[in-house]
Amino acid sequence: MSEVLVLVPGAADAVRSSTFGLLTAARRLGEPSVVLVGPDDPEAVRALGEYGAAKVYVADSPELAEYGSVATAEVLVDLARRLAPAAVLLASTRLSKDVAGIVAVRLGSGVLTDAVDVRPGSRGPVVTQSVFAGTHLVDSEAVRGPVVITLRPNAVDPEPAPVPPAVERVEVTVGEAARRVRVVSRTAKASSGRPDLSEASVVVAGGRGVGSAEGFAVVERLADLLGAAVGATRPVTDEKWCSHEYQIGQTGRTVAPQLYLATGISGAIQHRAGMQGSRTIVAINKDPKAPILAIADLGVVGDHHVVLPRLVEEIERRTQ
Repeated sequence: MSEVLVLVPGAADAVRSSTFGLLTAARRLGEPSVVLVGPDDPEAVRALGEYGAAKVYVADSPELAEYGSVATAEVLVDLARRLAPAAVLLASTRLSKDVAGIVAVRLGSGVLTDAVDVRPGSRGPVVTQSVFAGTHLVDSEAVRGPVVITLRPNAVDPEPAPVPPAVERVEVTVGEAARRVRVVSRTAKASSGRPDLSEASVVVAGGRGVGSAEGFAVVERLADLLGAAVGATRPVTDEKWCSHEYQIGQTGRTVAPQLYLATGISGAIQHRAGMQGSRTIVAINKDPKAPILAIADLGVVGDHHVVLPRLVEEIERRTQ
């Protein structure tokens, strides 16, 4: 069975549900082998083995952090040339998409981004992609391999398949192309204490209909009560009622939680592109003709300023 290379950019990523979903998808195409960037962390290796990583290639060098995505891509390219894998899988993040493009060009391979499903085909992996702002699904097959695939977080449900992983250290050699751009500093982002938006199983999102920063604060209060991540539409972030990192949609983040609760969101196609993969959608909107209600599993026709505070009060009463 051919290997399938799965990029894990660091030990912290090794325990994310998106990584376990990647490994589950990789098992459909071959035998998953993780390329772990950073130190050989025993806990990370153990977690990867729980989801089928038969081998973990550890690429540990400070130069990988210093020279960023091009240096990481070079590690993947060197391994792919040596191993001839059936595919290379990465998460659909900004960093990984950057790496994916470089790897595909260097290998002369096809690249398919934002996959929501993968399966073996007659000539190689068949990739299902969500296109046209989430309104259509298409099946794509690269004619030149190994195909490089980025998979949306939460698109594939993680399924354990424990194996004892073999660990192999790989030599890291950073080429001249990677050295042209260097990371000179990093600033750690302050933690909100909430789940990561792309990883969260529950997301509470607010739109223009919340009316103000004070109205959006009720969205954040509900999210905290539910242990959820906070999301928003572009008008909300443009008004600076919350940070741009919360934006969900075609030009923002893509989420696929178990529960997506939308309040004050009309449901423009640009926003739906980022959340239509949610398992259950609950929408609150005072306009009964709002597009978001057409795709909601449960729709509440009502004013955000009336419904949400009462929902918060009821949850607080029941959890006291």
